[in-house]
Amino acid sequence: MLEKFRLDGQVAIITGAGRGIGAAIATAYAEAGADVVLTAHTEAALDEVATAVRAHGQRAVVAPGDVNDLDFLVALVDRTIAELGRVDLVVNNAGGSMSQPNLDTEPRKIEASFHFNVTAPLELVRRAVPHMLERDGGAVVNIGSVAGVNANRGSLTHSVTKGALAQMTRVMASDLAPRVRVNAVLPGAIATESLRWWLDEKASGAREVMAANTPMRRNDTPDDIAAAVLYLSSLAAAWVTGKLIEVDGGALGAVLLDETPDL
Repeated sequence: MLEKFRLDGQVAIITGAGRGIGAAIATAYAEAGADVVLTAHTEAALDEVATAVRAHGQRAVVAPGDVNDLDFLVALVDRTIAELGRVDLVVNNAGGSMSQPNLDTEPRKIEASFHFNVTAPLELVRRAVPHMLERDGGAVVNIGSVAGVNANRGSLTHSVTKGALAQMTRVMASDLAPRVRVNAVLPGAIATESLRWWLDEKASGAREVMAANTPMRRNDTPDDIAAAVLYLSSLAAAWVTGKLIEVDGGALGAVLLDETPDL
């Protein structure tokens, strides 16, 4: 059974791979035998992740850039083929947005968030899948958010666009079956640098409140998410497609009290 979790000989493209969840996924893939193409804004951060990947005996291509630039995504896939010869796995990890209350959300803000969370992942998949189909198929894992399936107050931009990503995952899975599987992992409150920055703006004890409101009584870690992504990418999940896997410690909704005032 354990050999079904191996990714030997496969090549993965991972966006947002410079830290946090993306870095953890890259390391997990390398441990399972995959070569990886890493992209994010900061080359120095990618270099550190690439060093960890190579320590497991796998190849790593560092490709700094902005996934909001659709031309960059085209070049990213082309470079992957040129340097590693194939694409088997795509992880759309880059994404996110800072939400505001409903009436404060200007159209340009939600349009920018939609481009980041939906359009860019779609374009990367659109460019990568033809190469998957040249071989034995492949797998796509989108990193969504539990906010995309919950109606969290004060999170219009983030929730709506992550909700669109969740639905796109389902439709992609239907369109690309049976040769390409598409699933999404929906993290809860993840202990990443971006979350720590946000919590610094909150009152003291916010982390403890989040953990206390989660049935598992702790906050998620990047490794929790990477384990789910590895499963969905492997033959262990050969019969799984179109699914949204919530990895949130059992939380059923927002784990922090919302501070949005009543109208």
